[in-house]
Amino acid sequence: MKTLKLWGLFIALMCFAVVGPLAAQETTVTQPAPATDAAEPTAEATQVLLPGTWRLNGLRYEPQKWNNCGPATITNALSYFGYADNQDRAASFLKPNGEDKNVSPNQMVYFVNNQVPEIPVFALERVGGTLDTIKMLLFNNFPVIIEAGYDPEPDRLGWMGHYLLVSGYDDLQRVIYTYDSYIGPDTTYDYDYIQEFWQHFNYTYIVVYESGREPELLNLLGSDADIRQNTISALEKAREEAVADQTNKWAWFNMGTNFTNLGMYEEGAAAYDHAFNLGMPFRTLWYQFGPFEAYYHIGAYDKVITYAQANLNDGGGHFVEETFYYGGLAREALGETDRALNNYLEAARFNPNFTLAVEARDRLQAQINGS
Repeated sequence: MKTLKLWGLFIALMCFAVVGPLAAQETTVTQPAPATDAAEPTAEATQVLLPGTWRLNGLRYEPQKWNNCGPATITNALSYFGYADNQDRAASFLKPNGEDKNVSPNQMVYFVNNQVPEIPVFALERVGGTLDTIKMLLFNNFPVIIEAGYDPEPDRLGWMGHYLLVSGYDDLQRVIYTYDSYIGPDTTYDYDYIQEFWQHFNYTYIVVYESGREPELLNLLGSDADIRQNTISALEKAREEAVADQTNKWAWFNMGTNFTNLGMYEEGAAAYDHAFNLGMPFRTLWYQFGPFEAYYHIGAYDKVITYAQANLNDGGGHFVEETFYYGGLAREALGETDRALNNYLEAARFNPNFTLAVEARDRLQAQINGS
């Protein structure tokens, strides 16, 4: 029965009209024609031959301070557009508590879109990216940030999440150039390394762009301009990887994330279960919270609490505000109102800019005071 359920995940996508990925050739990509309406990219496309190497010019490098990868990386990306502040400004908004172990991509996008009004620059997040996607965006002078697994030498502190600002590529050497906030500018990673470790975060990427170039960017993204279609494509990519290697825990985890983002929580929970059974790194839920979402929505509140408690017991998860927030949701669903409120209070205290926790705290406080 369990095997049938898992294989059911493989065929669940058959009800979707999935658009295939960008052309697989290393130096040729499909580039849609320029758009006249940012909301509806045109379908017409031409084959564009990309150069074998490409570098972005005009980036300023600032090494990250301790535990400050996200703020430093987004600051380095914004420098391309003349942004002059240092990483402290981004950090003060993204992680008011310096101990915070994680800044999520959506938080970085929100910072760009809402906290730097002095420059007409915006950001968007997509998943299921490819090396061709990166090359195409760089060739069109769009800075790209990817989120990837990380365990750099010489420290070897164990698996963790990291952001890399991609600044160029070289097909002959098969490397991408990055502004790695931990190691330094012009840090190179070979294509195979990027493929392996980028998968750990569902091939997530952030594009930073000038507001007037939004129609052009959306057309370059093609079907991935639409968030739902982008998620479906990423789900298909993860499914193909899981079919190719059923022991690939990251493929199963990404299936869970994409199912969950499509509101298919039962399927997402089943995929996450299989990924955890295959053995995920203990820091996984410091960075990715899809399992909490999936288990909560199917009513598996005890499982939410179990994983939240595991986060608290692992030596760092108590510096992740989402741990308390999702634990609070589960406690509230179980009728443990006081414990739920304490969780929301802690999450909002730790990060006052974490809107979901602030709203949950205020709602539950009002409910308690009104009863």
